[in-house]
Amino acid sequence: MRVLVVEDERMLADAIAEWLREETHAVDTAHDGAAALERIGVNDYDVVVLDRDLPVVHGDEVCRELVASDSTARVLMLTAAAEIGDRVAGLSLGADDYLAKPFAFAELAARVLALGRRARPAAPPVLRRAGITLDPARREVFRDGRYVPLSKKEFAVLTELLRAEGAVVPAETLLEKAWDENADPFTGVVRLTILKLRRKLGEPAVVETVPGVGYRIG
Repeated sequence: MRVLVVEDERMLADAIAEWLREETHAVDTAHDGAAALERIGVNDYDVVVLDRDLPVVHGDEVCRELVASDSTARVLMLTAAAEIGDRVAGLSLGADDYLAKPFAFAELAARVLALGRRARPAAPPVLRRAGITLDPARREVFRDGRYVPLSKKEFAVLTELLRAEGAVVPAETLLEKAWDENADPFTGVVRLTILKLRRKLGEPAVVETVPGVGYRIG
């Protein structure tokens, strides 16, 4: 899942991003509203974690523009104000959820995961196909009852392949959803990750390469 964290306090933004990366998400950061709008215009995010009190362009305006656009990204708004009126105002702008500072990182991560599920077509809480069982909440994968230890990127790629329900997933889509904006599209990281994933899942191989198109689990 691709997440944008928009927070002008850089240490907090980095801490949130690191926590979400540990949850296997691909995370970008922005420190003002103008930078956030620029990234939103370029990347396809599932969730935007948006501080309300931003410099350059206020978080309220970022939220308005995001809601008015064709983006399917869900918005989790953050604010230091905990009053009911502030929460209502944030939600009235089109935010999907609201979290007052200070907050627990575990709660923020849980809310991001829940919003991410709403950002795309509904998927079952546990993904199953071709003998593979993947539990996003527990971050566990089994193949025919055998536990399969995966890295964060391998887990993220397998999640996207299983969500496709047999359809081909382009390498570009895997790069978009499993890596952040710093990933070099010419390094072959997707192909290498697929190779490692196949090896760990074992025989018979279930991840199929569709030449010139992408990958799928049939």
